[in-house]
Amino acid sequence: MSDDPNDLDELRALARACLDADGGLPLLTDDGLLRARLRSGDAREIREDGALVAAAAVTVRDDGAATSGLVHPDHRGRGHGRTLLGWAVERAGRVPLTVTCEDVNPSAERLYARFGLERTFAEAVMRHPLGSVPEVVAPAGVRLVPVAEARLGDLFAAYVGSFRDRPGFPDPTASEWLEELDEDDEWRRDVSAVAVDEEGGPVGFVNVLGSWIDQVGVVPAWRGRGLGAHLVVRALRSLDGEAWLTVNLDNPAQELYASLGFERYGVRGRWS
Repeated sequence: MSDDPNDLDELRALARACLDADGGLPLLTDDGLLRARLRSGDAREIREDGALVAAAAVTVRDDGAATSGLVHPDHRGRGHGRTLLGWAVERAGRVPLTVTCEDVNPSAERLYARFGLERTFAEAVMRHPLGSVPEVVAPAGVRLVPVAEARLGDLFAAYVGSFRDRPGFPDPTASEWLEELDEDDEWRRDVSAVAVDEEGGPVGFVNVLGSWIDQVGVVPAWRGRGLGAHLVVRALRSLDGEAWLTVNLDNPAQELYASLGFERYGVRGRWS
């Protein structure tokens, strides 16, 4: 399977058609994610009259296999998805298979169920057009400091304090977490911010990567006061064009984001 620009152009057109029909993660059309999802490991494609109408890839390791695939909306209902998933199951052999889907649609979910796969993760992709951003006043006793001017130790402390009580918290060291952020060229230090109380203690934060609200957190003692909404709105007012975020389907924060003007743009998920 080639990986020249023309090949990626075909994949990108396929991904674009799926996103236009289903919504999902818009980053799917980026070269890096296209390669990771549809050119990693063994790849297979289906063509009709020379045109690419479906594609998939599967990577098999000793402890498990992973696959992703796309079927053009105009060519669904012809068994292409079943063919590609059956091929991935066969390639996986005896190891468990995980399907990653960046643009979930009902027919795909039904197909996964027929193969005995269960959803293990799903999150909504939400878009804000930035045409109208509501006003959310900061709660009394708090001020926001842009990350470009803040102490990075405060940013990390706000992150840990906000998420430490969540199941599966990865508990990274400060250097690990901050280094990963620092290496991301998209990190907007001017838009990202730390919220501090009157004593200067970190009580919340927002990290923005490019046009994405990547993380928003508020420490337990400050929840329910509108700080999270203020952090998001403050970031939105500093962005141009559009803003994006993802949120777990069972996270009630979806309602908050919707009240701030975010609209759902599909779902992404995993099945095993």
